[in-house]
Amino acid sequence: MRRTLSAAAGAMLVLASVAMVSAQRPPAAPGERVEVPPPPFSDGIYPCSGCHEGMAPNRTRRTLVDMHTDIELRHDEEHRWCLDCHNADDRDSLHLASGEKVPFEESYRLCGQCHGEKYRDWRAGVHGRRVGQWNGHKQYLLCAHCHNPHKPRFAPIAPKPAPKRPTRTHK
Repeated sequence: MRRTLSAAAGAMLVLASVAMVSAQRPPAAPGERVEVPPPPFSDGIYPCSGCHEGMAPNRTRRTLVDMHTDIELRHDEEHRWCLDCHNADDRDSLHLASGEKVPFEESYRLCGQCHGEKYRDWRAGVHGRRVGQWNGHKQYLLCAHCHNPHKPRFAPIAPKPAPKRPTRTHK
């Protein structure tokens, strides 16, 4: 009798484990598209081809003086430049280190090349923001919804005073 009970308990434990594992969604396979809202483009700037179409790409690393002078590059600026991320041949897209063209809606793939731990945490819902069902459809915010891709570090903010303890009033 005891052996039957322990075998049944073991079988139930195995079934429960299988059910839990199958209920979890596996992480996105490389190249799997994640649902995101449109990227936060600056008004009048996108599509980039509106200005860049017909313009020969200038791949020389330099300080921009004619346009985009409001962009301050503070993102590994000693080693990075515009065309390390922006596609010189199709300005309406980005590119991975491999040269693969990536739309702005999949910019998380570009960010994830250097920021692998943050990408993993973003996919798991630990870093950034996602909305949707616990075990179903989800929508994620892109990195650029919270971080300026040219200057991703948040500006420091002054700490606020601690909240005051509530006081009891007796009548």
